[in-house]
Amino acid sequence: MKKQIKIISIISVFVLCFYNTQAQTAQNKDTLLTGNEFHFPPLKVVLDSVLKRNAMVKFRKNHVGVKESTLASERIFWTRNIGVQVDGRYGTLNNFSNNDDGVSNTAFSTLSTQYNYSVGMYLKFPVFDMLNRKNQLKLARLEIEEAKNMTKFQEDEIRQTVIRMYQDVILKQRLLQIRSKNFGNGKVNMEMVEKEFRNGVVPVAEYVRITSITSNLEADYESAKAEFIIAKQLLEDMSGLVFDLIN
Repeated sequence: MKKQIKIISIISVFVLCFYNTQAQTAQNKDTLLTGNEFHFPPLKVVLDSVLKRNAMVKFRKNHVGVKESTLASERIFWTRNIGVQVDGRYGTLNNFSNNDDGVSNTAFSTLSTQYNYSVGMYLKFPVFDMLNRKNQLKLARLEIEEAKNMTKFQEDEIRQTVIRMYQDVILKQRLLQIRSKNFGNGKVNMEMVEKEFRNGVVPVAEYVRITSITSNLEADYESAKAEFIIAKQLLEDMSGLVFDLIN
């Protein structure tokens, strides 16, 4: 008879636990995250923000600009063989002249300050540059395509990483809510078992077992909370966004 009373008491504890879960959870909302939903920006917004802030993507785009500048330089490289040369001199000149008229020989020496200049144009035909010009332009175009493809590859990798991280945060948030509810139920159950234990209804072995279960539920909750916080903060750091709570 006494054993039947214990069994009925334990069943009553679990029934009361089921009906009182919502009320007890509301009382513990300061420490548990049940009943809260996290607000996540749309995936596209997160992707755009990450791609805009990512330093490697910026580096790849700058590299494309460098290659485009190289191509523009190659296109006008031939102009280095055409040019205008200007030479100017300023100073005091000593002019010496000799006049011989057959009768006498007269020498003249004069000093004058003057500015002399000359202007000329040059045109060169380097054979190697002419023959290799087509290859140089082709090489420059291929380098641009290579840089663009590398940029696209980098962006694709980042998108895939962000998608995985985004879904991982949502999964960890849901797991956290499940662990939080389980922990809340465990606390309610533990409170009732403690009352029954003090009244001598629940034996020590059963009390120890329920205590162990509640401790495991709390450990699972704390572990899920830590994993969610890490995943959330990593994505926030990459995107520069903040995922707030909505009560």
